[in-house]
Amino acid sequence: MSVALLTPVLIDSARQQALREGRRLLPVLQEQSGLAADSFMRAIGQLFAWPVLAMSDMQAMEGAFDRLSFTDSQQRSSLLLHGAEGYRLVFSDPFDAALVSWAEHVAPADCELCLAHPDDVQAWLTQQEVRLRAIQEQVGEGSIAYVPDDDVQDISLLRIREQDSPVVKLVDSTLYDALKLQASDIHLECDSHSMAVKYRIDGLLVPVTQVQGLDVADQVISRIKVMANLDIAERRVPQDGRFKVRVNGREIDFRVSIMPNIFGEDAVLRLLDRQSLTEAALELRLENLGFEGPVLRQIRQLSARPHGMLLVTGPTGSGKTTTLYAAITEINTGQDKIITIEDPVEYRLPRILQIPVNEKKGLTFARGLRSILRHDPDKIMVGEIRDDETAQIAVQAALTGHLVFTTVHANNVFDVLGRFLHMGVDPYSFAAALNGVVSQRLLRLSCEHCATAYMPDDEELALAGLTPDAVTGWRFRRGQGCGHCRGTGYKGRRALAEVLILNDELREMIAIKAPLGRLKELAAQQGMLPLRGEALRLVASGHSTLAEVSRVAG
Repeated sequence: MSVALLTPVLIDSARQQALREGRRLLPVLQEQSGLAADSFMRAIGQLFAWPVLAMSDMQAMEGAFDRLSFTDSQQRSSLLLHGAEGYRLVFSDPFDAALVSWAEHVAPADCELCLAHPDDVQAWLTQQEVRLRAIQEQVGEGSIAYVPDDDVQDISLLRIREQDSPVVKLVDSTLYDALKLQASDIHLECDSHSMAVKYRIDGLLVPVTQVQGLDVADQVISRIKVMANLDIAERRVPQDGRFKVRVNGREIDFRVSIMPNIFGEDAVLRLLDRQSLTEAALELRLENLGFEGPVLRQIRQLSARPHGMLLVTGPTGSGKTTTLYAAITEINTGQDKIITIEDPVEYRLPRILQIPVNEKKGLTFARGLRSILRHDPDKIMVGEIRDDETAQIAVQAALTGHLVFTTVHANNVFDVLGRFLHMGVDPYSFAAALNGVVSQRLLRLSCEHCATAYMPDDEELALAGLTPDAVTGWRFRRGQGCGHCRGTGYKGRRALAEVLILNDELREMIAIKAPLGRLKELAAQQGMLPLRGEALRLVASGHSTLAEVSRVAG
């Protein structure tokens, strides 16, 4: 890449635009140059006569946080790395005179100054957050105020936060970091000597840090119990609760599950950002979730039926409820009475009556559903069928002229049938009520900013059940890790589904409890597309990887 592309005229133009817009010169110059990130940094390196490191170069070295703290690295977007060739101080903006002066001052005598793209520096730091997570250093990055839930009135929560306690700081920073990384869950897992902190990000558990000492682990769990208004003294049985926090003006809900183990107690906290979900509800459409082609048409066909039941199934965190919300949003014309009962209410939808389950006060799914049927509904959404009574009422509602949307935890469309029959639902009634089943998963997509072409070897193809001849013409791509994807190689997820639409023959087979093999034959004959086939189609087009398909679809 020739340095001539970064002419004095171009640099002066970028500097003037940066001054007008109050931005830094480096990103403005990259925009005006039209160069890709790697080409741009090579040109910058030639301009200033400094070596440039790629992401792979930095990943081959270790961070020297004993000489340049993690906090300083984040604040200055700079890295002190140590490898086989010695120390290297990496920074990203050579136009920042103060940063260059600082780098020259703090660099050890045996250290080489290098440049790297700002996104790559941030991606490397994010990877270190996953590995190291200096949690207590992050407390000052955001303000957290606890907001008691309807059942949490203990004002001592505010007093506890004001104390200069390491445990309070640890809990506060854990919550804040999880929100910053857009985690869906926080896992606190105790063993014989320590407590592991993990975040679930894009469906995968990511280790964050290890808190040494069971006494500290006990204090952390007790702190969370206080926040969720749970019994601190009770350590022998599971407990469930919830609390709210306010982070920079946004209210975040946390659902808490405490579980005893042989060393103490574990905790899982589910995060729910209602404001972002409410904003996302405005864009809820089935195609926006990733559905397309025959699957999209089939789900819309099922959600447009005048009565019956639409079941969505899949493991926890597979997007079942979001799919139902999108389907309901599309059919919500205002001409039908639509009522939902959920635990909790996630998206807030306009012109729809949404009822939150409150088991402590006796409002269960079954009791709420009975009351809903007396409220003259046309369409009903039951957040989840968990017990025999709810299943029976939902089936009866579908048989009496209502369209019922609901979810059930099962591995595929055929397992759902067995789940209902095991709940004691009459097979004839169930077959008559059921319109169709959607089984779905969320598949991570390769990061478009760092994905490069590759060819899997024969062993990887064999593990995926493929042969070299079968993948002729496929466009294999996988992410290398960059600032856009936090160094993971994946950015974003999309929904995959297989849809079983019942016809008279399938209903008859279900009613007589026909063998599973016969049901699968009939489903294939009527054109049901398997979920794994849809996942492999995304691999063939370069949007995901075989490893991700194996993780999600087996």
